[in-house]
Order: sequence, then C-alpha cells, then structure tokens
Amino acid sequence: MSKKKLRKKILYYRKNNYKLIYPKYSLLKVILKKLNLLKNKKIGGYFPINHEIDCLWILKQLEKSGHKISLPITKIENKMDFFEWSLKKPLNISKIGIPEPISKKKVYPDVILVPLVAFDNRKFRLGYGGGFYDRYIKKIKKIKKIITFGIAFSFQKVRKIPTNKYDEKLDYILTENYIK
Repeated sequence: MSKKKLRKKILYYRKNNYKLIYPKYSLLKVILKKLNLLKNKKIGGYFPINHEIDCLWILKQLEKSGHKISLPITKIENKMDFFEWSLKKPLNISKIGIPEPISKKKVYPDVILVPLVAFDNRKFRLGYGGGFYDRYIKKIKKIKKIITFGIAFSFQKVRKIPTNKYDEKLDYILTENYIK
C-alpha cells in the first residue's frame, strides 16, 4: 500500500477510535533510567493535534523531574527547530494550526518524542508527509547523539511502512500499552 493510502486509512481509523488515554510514562522512565537520561536533559516534545495520542502528561512529569521541555516551530521548506517551553507558558498558533512556543531560545534536544500516523516493527514511522521530523532528526544527529521515541496508540501499528532513503528509523515506540 502506498504511503498516501496508508496515511489516509490510519488517520480515518485514529479519528474514529481516539480515546483520551496516555502513553505509559512508567515505561519511558525505565528506558531513560537504563540510558542514564533521568535528570537534567533537554526533551523535545509535541503538542497533540488531529487526534494524536496526548503526550502532555509525560511532558509534565519530565518537567517536574528537572528536564527542560521544548516544542518545535515549523519553518518554510518543511524545516523545524525546537524552542524552550514550559507547560506553564502560553503558546502561539502557527499558520498551519499547530501550537508553538513563544520563546525564541533554540534547543537541541537529547530526547525527542515524535508524533506519528503509523509505525511498524522495524521502528519506522509514517508521518503526515511533510518530512519535518525526518529532516530534523537527520540534521541533529550530525550535531549530537539523540534518542527518539515514536509516540502512538497501539492500534497505529501496521505490518510494514513503505520507506525510502529519507526516512529516519526511531529508537523506540511508546504506546499506552508497551514500549518497543
């Protein structure tokens, strides 16, 4: 199945099966501890839109434990960067309708929570088709070592994501039921 058809199918299914449930913070914490990333790290998150699984509770827990939180700001040519943010601070709504931080303090996260439309056992993700995250992950890996967590509902898993040379594999997938 093509990326376009798969994206349309999963987005329709997600919209009709969305529930206010959260990815398991306890599972994320186990991996962060194993990787020695429990304190004072820079975490890149996202503000959930379009029936994405809500990661704000996880961001709140991470911020309470001393991590610095950041969210992306999208730019022209499908590029983005992360900027400092706190759950106590307001957001701007971008031209494409995504809540973004007001802060102009650029951050290079140590850990990135990545939204997705679908994922497979190989830890490849299907996004919305703009390539924002793939470009950013590729760029930041040239600057520093990072850990990426795809955040999704368990029902977003598919047999195989069609991939190409631009697709970046994730390190982990975190759902409401498990971490892989």
